[in-house]
Amino acid sequence: MRGPLAAVAGAALAAPLVLAGPAHAEAGPYTVTPLTFTVEAGDRTCTVDADLYRPAGADADSPAPAVLATNGFGGSKSDGTTDAIGRTFAERGYVSLVYSGLGFGRSGCLITLDDPAVDGEAASGLLDFLAGVRAADDGTKADYVTRDAEGDPRVGMIGGSYGGAIQLAAAAVDPRVDALVPLITWNDLGYALAPNNTGARTGVTSDTPGVFKWQWTNGFYLIGEGRPLLTPRPDPSRINRVDCLHFATRVCETVRLLNSGRYPAAQTERMLAYVRSVSPVSYLDRVQAPTLLVQGQADSLFNLNEATATYRTLKAQGTETKMIWQSWGHGGGQVPGELDLDRGNLETSHVGRRVLAWFDRYLRENTAADTGPALSYYRHWQSGYGTAADVPALSRSLYLSGDGKLVDDRSEVVRGSRQYTNRPVPTSHSESSLAPLIGLPDIEPYDTKGTYLGWRSEPLTAPLDVVGAPKATLQVVSPEAERVQHSGDASEKLVLFAKVYDVAPDGGRTLVNRLVSPVRVPDVTRPFTVELPGIVHRYARGHRLEFVIAASDTAYFGNRGIKPVTVVSAPEETGVLELPVVPAG
Repeated sequence: MRGPLAAVAGAALAAPLVLAGPAHAEAGPYTVTPLTFTVEAGDRTCTVDADLYRPAGADADSPAPAVLATNGFGGSKSDGTTDAIGRTFAERGYVSLVYSGLGFGRSGCLITLDDPAVDGEAASGLLDFLAGVRAADDGTKADYVTRDAEGDPRVGMIGGSYGGAIQLAAAAVDPRVDALVPLITWNDLGYALAPNNTGARTGVTSDTPGVFKWQWTNGFYLIGEGRPLLTPRPDPSRINRVDCLHFATRVCETVRLLNSGRYPAAQTERMLAYVRSVSPVSYLDRVQAPTLLVQGQADSLFNLNEATATYRTLKAQGTETKMIWQSWGHGGGQVPGELDLDRGNLETSHVGRRVLAWFDRYLRENTAADTGPALSYYRHWQSGYGTAADVPALSRSLYLSGDGKLVDDRSEVVRGSRQYTNRPVPTSHSESSLAPLIGLPDIEPYDTKGTYLGWRSEPLTAPLDVVGAPKATLQVVSPEAERVQHSGDASEKLVLFAKVYDVAPDGGRTLVNRLVSPVRVPDVTRPFTVELPGIVHRYARGHRLEFVIAASDTAYFGNRGIKPVTVVSAPEETGVLELPVVPAG
């Protein structure tokens, strides 16, 4: 099918291509028509390249609800997942309109990071087409989409990563969107690109600039800059003639500042204000469409904490919201039986069935559709998803003892102090985002002696199931960091990395999903809390937990200069690690 579609996509006018879906009960034939749209997107006019999937039998007398979707970063309407969304939902009786996001595929304009004022407005223009109030550039109209009112189509959105955030952006500027299913996407790009897991004033958003995630950020930046070069005769609107090649100027400025390693207050505040303005954290108050959030456990780009922040905000304001923590994300983690949009296994996967029920409820108005629990999560140790009425609360505390032990009771803490220091180069490794991008295996996580501290528990006498984000409360001593932390440049503040290993009886250490928590300490003279990335993990009987503070990590920028750190423990005042534990089974 991909061959014929590619052949017709370049034609200005093309006859619909009739295709039959795979043989299952819900499948039906559909037609595919390549279309282009000229849409207003904020202060610019953009060409959007799209494919319209029309199920057989959908007409003005028998209209069908619609699904709108676009690609992940670097993709297009024709990539495997986006194309599969069009096919999958057309087979199930939905009118599907899939399109290349602005700056990707054959769509025009610069890449603006799913800015609601640009990308969101462009999506709104496509809603006008589905509403029957405007035509495609070749005159094609869609008068066979179910309508809630004149000019208001019944439409849901689904897609992952870059194709996830666009849904929230579109719903924020156009209330006609009826249902959302954002997969593995962000809440705050300021956090995603340079996370700081302490001092959050809301969700994952901290007032202190974070630690630059240089591998992920620069990898995607290079994809964005190079992708349009693969398109013959790219639309001139995709060329930035002032700054970098294919991104909006503010994006280029952000990437340059992050890579500089210096974060003066004025420039950094301006940068953070921009990336947050194009992030859901800034406009979720305008999102009213029922939202099924799907986030990946194996994801060091957009971790579970980002989805949790979005979930809590939407829920607090009364927007119908539920959340799923599936196995896979940007860091891999795909396991048999999990949702695979390329294969269209909606009926046979937990997430797929939840998506179908969500659209059945809100697009087909089937009030009997069971949309599932508030939270469900993949668990590696037991078949079937676990469920919860809300995100599990912190429920167990462990204490950092001066002898390097992680103990169950504060009275067991031994008085003492321990020290580590950083070196000019990174000495710890969690994961490499670059290795999988170029098809190479990643090395195992490691820490170098003298550049980290670890606290180990006694062997567990029963399995310990952790579901959610652990939290640590710490206080450190670092005279060198204290001396320079108020210089006006946030890069001078102390940087450290917190993580929790699963230690097997043979001493082998596993860093769950290779996740680590970067921290830029606001003030080393005060205690601070660290929220670690959310996990779903069983620490088996006989295993130990090891809490680690490391001086550096290869995937992130680190400290400026050498900053020795001392951690002091005493029964009356010591570090605490809190875990969200759920009952076994």
